[in-house]
Amino acid sequence: MNTYLQQQFGLENKVAVVTGASRGLGQAMAIALGQAGATVVAVGSKAENLAKTIALLEEKGIQCLALGCDQSNGEEISQTIASTIEAYGKIDILVNNAGTIKRSPAHEFSDDDWLEVINVNLNGVFKFCREAGKHMIKQGSGKIINIASLLSFSGGITVPAYAASKGGVAQLTKALANEWAAHNIQVNAIAPGYFETDNTYNIRQDAARYESITARIPSGVWGQPDDLAGATVFLSSKAASYMNGHIMLVDGGWMAR
Repeated sequence: MNTYLQQQFGLENKVAVVTGASRGLGQAMAIALGQAGATVVAVGSKAENLAKTIALLEEKGIQCLALGCDQSNGEEISQTIASTIEAYGKIDILVNNAGTIKRSPAHEFSDDDWLEVINVNLNGVFKFCREAGKHMIKQGSGKIINIASLLSFSGGITVPAYAASKGGVAQLTKALANEWAAHNIQVNAIAPGYFETDNTYNIRQDAARYESITARIPSGVWGQPDDLAGATVFLSSKAASYMNGHIMLVDGGWMAR
């Protein structure tokens, strides 16, 4: 990499926390940040579930740490940020990827499922932002990337809590960007389209729905986790220092159609 590109996109000496890093999108983003030079703190519901991600990072010579955290537990979120500061003295990048989804017709959607999804996908994201933001304000810099969704823009089908939570993530991103820009903290979001992950497994087993979704994607293919690597590194880098409050679609052109 030439000097200019290294200065703009390199993440050497940066510490990046990635939630939901045990598989799928989170794992791919953690590896991308590490390959760009960052030290990676991989966070998952249980530390042991992160073994594959840590092994992949270590194979590539990336300094890393695994931390278990229940995204619905505010105390564990606070401890995760505190453990990162204790280990590395700072936090430069936070990627809020952890999330959950429940599928049911809205008129049958249970209170328990609603509260679980909102607590993990929205409340947990806010708490991670808040706790990381405290340290970023003190150090006068930081990058936060929240993982939104196509359903930040549309309503989806049989996923009312997920759609509500991802709409909230988009607005939270904008609210924090407004408030923290003066502290040199950029808060943006990535809105993935239809990706081949565990969250979309059930959809992909429904042949008719899979075909109808695929037909609407201009590229004609579903995303792979590695397709988020470039957007993640960019939003974490110096090159994106004047981007704030932006919801970046990575959707194969879905929203353009």
